[in-house]
Amino acid sequence: MEAIILAGGKAERLGEAAAGRPKALVPIAGHPLAEYQVSQLVTAGVGRVIVSCAAGQGDIFEAKLSGLGAEIVLAEELERLGRGGGLRFAATFREEQGPLYALNGDELLDVDLAAMLARHRESSAAATLALAPLTSAFGIVDIDGEDRVTGFREAPRLPHWVNVGCYVLDDEALARLPERGDHELSTFPELAAEGKLLGFRHEGVWITVNTPKDLKKAEAYFAAHPEWRPRRVAA
Repeated sequence: MEAIILAGGKAERLGEAAAGRPKALVPIAGHPLAEYQVSQLVTAGVGRVIVSCAAGQGDIFEAKLSGLGAEIVLAEELERLGRGGGLRFAATFREEQGPLYALNGDELLDVDLAAMLARHRESSAAATLALAPLTSAFGIVDIDGEDRVTGFREAPRLPHWVNVGCYVLDDEALARLPERGDHELSTFPELAAEGKLLGFRHEGVWITVNTPKDLKKAEAYFAAHPEWRPRRVAA
């Protein structure tokens, strides 16, 4: 089983917290973000991880991610291709056909990857997306028909689902990725219109690391959950 990690993010919104690192290598509780992802993929049976990164960054990714139990393959983009283009380029480094996992390099989540793959395989979908329930960023005020306030709800769960940047992509989806641009604006809407896009509901941990506030949240969570810590595999 193979996987792709999209790790070309510049971490611009993280500012000084990134210290010039690619976003996927920003440390969280002592480990680069991508280490958590590779360890999770290895646990799900992945033996080969293709890292889509910017030109000239391959060596640092190889140094940080080797020894976690998977072969690390670097797909360095000579020019920025966008997420969809990055996935398409990275897929040219595959050695196997059939479904593979793909992860955005700034997401931390405990999706059951094996169950997600099994659900994908039993369907006729070209791609499967992990989805998380949407929680309001604000408190909600309930009112009645006469505009009287009847109650308050702090950050309630809303009746919507959010794409968390974790996919299973089959050969058809990979072949239809754009050479440049965002697959979520092209390939995925097309597949959805054809009934070939499946959702996999995830109700567990999901932390996106985009801002210093996100980083602080991730630090607190993973410091309190040492069971998530990546482990090196003895040579």
